[in-house]
Amino acid sequence: MPLASSHDIAQIIQLSIAPVFLIAGIGTLLNVLTSRLARVVDRGRAIEQDLDDPASSGHQRARHLTELRVLDRRMTWIHNAISLSTFAILLVCLLIVTLFSVELIALDLSRVVALLFIATMASLIGGLVSFLVEISYARKSLRVRAELLASRAPRH
Repeated sequence: MPLASSHDIAQIIQLSIAPVFLIAGIGTLLNVLTSRLARVVDRGRAIEQDLDDPASSGHQRARHLTELRVLDRRMTWIHNAISLSTFAILLVCLLIVTLFSVELIALDLSRVVALLFIATMASLIGGLVSFLVEISYARKSLRVRAELLASRAPRH
Protein backbone atom coordinates (compact mmCIF):
# COMPACT_ATOMS: atom_id res chain seq x y z
CA MET A 1 0.00 0.00 0.00
CA PRO A 2 1.61 3.28 -1.08
CA LEU A 3 1.84 6.10 1.40
CA ALA A 4 -0.11 9.26 0.70
CA SER A 5 1.88 11.99 -1.00
CA SER A 6 2.30 15.43 0.48
CA HIS A 7 -0.11 16.69 -2.19
CA ASP A 8 -2.74 14.18 -1.05
CA ILE A 9 -2.26 15.23 2.56
CA ALA A 10 -2.57 18.89 1.58
CA GLN A 11 -5.91 18.11 -0.07
CA ILE A 12 -7.10 16.30 3.04
CA ILE A 13 -6.13 19.28 5.17
CA GLN A 14 -8.11 21.53 2.82
CA LEU A 15 -11.13 19.25 3.21
CA SER A 16 -10.72 19.41 6.98
CA ILE A 17 -10.74 23.22 7.13
CA ALA A 18 -14.55 23.51 6.92
CA PRO A 19 -15.11 21.07 9.80
CA VAL A 20 -12.55 22.97 11.87
CA PHE A 21 -14.55 26.18 11.36
CA LEU A 22 -17.62 24.24 12.45
CA ILE A 23 -15.80 23.29 15.65
CA ALA A 24 -14.96 26.96 16.26
CA GLY A 25 -18.57 28.00 15.72
CA ILE A 26 -19.95 25.32 18.02
CA GLY A 27 -17.28 26.27 20.56
CA THR A 28 -18.63 29.82 20.56
CA LEU A 29 -22.14 28.46 21.08
CA LEU A 30 -20.86 26.37 24.01
CA ASN A 31 -19.35 29.52 25.53
CA VAL A 32 -22.74 31.25 25.37
CA LEU A 33 -24.53 28.20 26.79
CA THR A 34 -22.15 27.77 29.73
CA SER A 35 -22.47 31.49 30.54
CA ARG A 36 -26.26 31.18 30.56
CA LEU A 37 -26.06 28.08 32.72
CA ALA A 38 -23.81 29.88 35.22
CA ARG A 39 -26.26 32.79 35.46
CA VAL A 40 -29.22 30.44 35.98
CA VAL A 41 -27.34 28.52 38.69
CA ASP A 42 -26.35 31.77 40.43
CA ARG A 43 -29.96 33.00 40.35
CA GLY A 44 -31.15 29.67 41.72
CA ARG A 45 -28.71 29.86 44.61
CA ALA A 46 -29.82 33.41 45.41
CA ILE A 47 -33.47 32.34 45.47
CA GLU A 48 -32.66 29.36 47.68
CA GLN A 49 -31.03 31.75 50.17
CA ASP A 50 -34.13 33.95 50.08
CA LEU A 51 -36.30 30.90 50.76
CA ASP A 52 -34.19 30.08 53.83
CA ASP A 53 -34.95 33.55 55.23
CA PRO A 54 -37.66 33.14 57.89
CA ALA A 55 -38.88 36.69 57.23
CA SER A 56 -40.08 35.90 53.69
CA SER A 57 -43.86 36.08 53.30
CA GLY A 58 -46.08 33.34 51.93
CA HIS A 59 -46.69 35.25 48.68
CA GLN A 60 -42.97 35.89 48.24
CA ARG A 61 -42.20 32.26 49.00
CA ALA A 62 -44.70 31.04 46.39
CA ARG A 63 -43.18 33.39 43.78
CA HIS A 64 -39.68 32.13 44.62
CA LEU A 65 -40.75 28.49 44.33
CA THR A 66 -42.36 29.18 40.94
CA GLU A 67 -39.17 30.85 39.73
CA LEU A 68 -37.07 27.94 41.02
CA ARG A 69 -39.19 25.51 38.99
CA VAL A 70 -38.63 27.58 35.86
CA LEU A 71 -34.90 27.80 36.58
CA ASP A 72 -34.78 24.04 36.99
CA ARG A 73 -36.40 23.57 33.55
CA ARG A 74 -34.01 26.10 32.05
CA MET A 75 -31.02 24.25 33.53
CA THR A 76 -32.30 21.01 32.03
CA TRP A 77 -32.66 22.54 28.55
CA ILE A 78 -29.27 24.28 28.74
CA HIS A 79 -27.70 21.00 29.84
CA ASN A 80 -29.30 19.26 26.84
CA ALA A 81 -28.02 21.97 24.52
CA ILE A 82 -24.50 21.73 25.96
CA SER A 83 -24.49 17.92 25.73
CA LEU A 84 -25.74 17.85 22.13
CA SER A 85 -23.36 20.62 21.03
CA THR A 86 -20.42 18.87 22.66
CA PHE A 87 -21.45 15.63 20.96
CA ALA A 88 -21.56 17.54 17.65
CA ILE A 89 -17.95 18.67 18.18
CA LEU A 90 -16.92 15.07 18.92
CA LEU A 91 -18.60 13.96 15.70
CA VAL A 92 -16.76 16.66 13.75
CA CYS A 93 -13.49 15.39 15.23
CA LEU A 94 -14.38 11.87 14.12
CA LEU A 95 -15.24 13.27 10.70
CA ILE A 96 -11.80 14.84 10.40
CA VAL A 97 -10.09 11.62 11.52
CA THR A 98 -12.17 9.68 8.98
CA LEU A 99 -11.23 12.10 6.20
CA PHE A 100 -7.56 11.54 6.94
CA SER A 101 -8.04 7.78 7.30
CA VAL A 102 -9.73 7.53 3.90
CA GLU A 103 -6.61 8.72 2.17
CA LEU A 104 -4.09 7.00 4.37
CA ILE A 105 -5.61 3.52 4.32
CA ALA A 106 -7.17 3.76 0.86
CA LEU A 107 -10.65 2.66 1.90
CA ASP A 108 -13.93 3.96 0.57
CA LEU A 109 -15.45 5.50 3.68
CA SER A 110 -17.60 8.03 1.83
CA ARG A 111 -20.77 6.71 3.47
CA VAL A 112 -19.17 6.92 6.89
CA VAL A 113 -18.15 10.52 6.17
CA ALA A 114 -21.68 11.35 5.01
CA LEU A 115 -23.25 9.67 8.06
CA LEU A 116 -20.88 11.47 10.42
CA PHE A 117 -21.76 14.80 8.84
CA ILE A 118 -25.49 14.05 9.03
CA ALA A 119 -25.14 12.98 12.67
CA THR A 120 -23.17 16.16 13.41
CA MET A 121 -25.88 18.33 11.92
CA ALA A 122 -28.63 16.39 13.72
CA SER A 123 -26.83 16.82 17.03
CA LEU A 124 -26.25 20.51 16.38
CA ILE A 125 -29.90 20.98 15.42
CA GLY A 126 -30.92 19.27 18.65
CA GLY A 127 -28.63 21.55 20.63
CA LEU A 128 -29.99 24.66 18.93
CA VAL A 129 -33.60 23.57 19.47
CA SER A 130 -32.82 23.00 23.16
CA PHE A 131 -31.26 26.47 23.27
CA LEU A 132 -34.41 27.98 21.72
CA VAL A 133 -36.61 26.21 24.27
CA GLU A 134 -34.42 27.54 27.09
CA ILE A 135 -34.65 31.06 25.67
CA SER A 136 -38.42 30.67 25.53
CA TYR A 137 -38.54 29.71 29.22
CA ALA A 138 -36.27 32.64 30.06
CA ARG A 139 -38.47 35.08 28.18
CA LYS A 140 -41.65 33.81 29.82
CA SER A 141 -40.14 33.99 33.28
CA LEU A 142 -38.79 37.51 32.85
CA ARG A 143 -42.14 39.23 32.50
CA VAL A 144 -42.39 42.22 34.79
CA ARG A 145 -45.24 41.89 37.25
CA ALA A 146 -48.15 44.21 36.50
CA GLU A 147 -48.25 45.64 40.02
CA LEU A 148 -44.63 46.76 39.69
CA LEU A 149 -45.32 48.50 36.41
CA ALA A 150 -48.40 50.21 37.84
CA SER A 151 -46.57 51.41 40.94
CA ARG A 152 -43.70 52.88 38.94
CA ALA A 153 -45.72 54.51 36.19
CA PRO A 154 -44.79 58.16 35.70
CA ARG A 155 -47.47 60.55 36.86
CA HIS A 156 -48.24 63.59 34.77
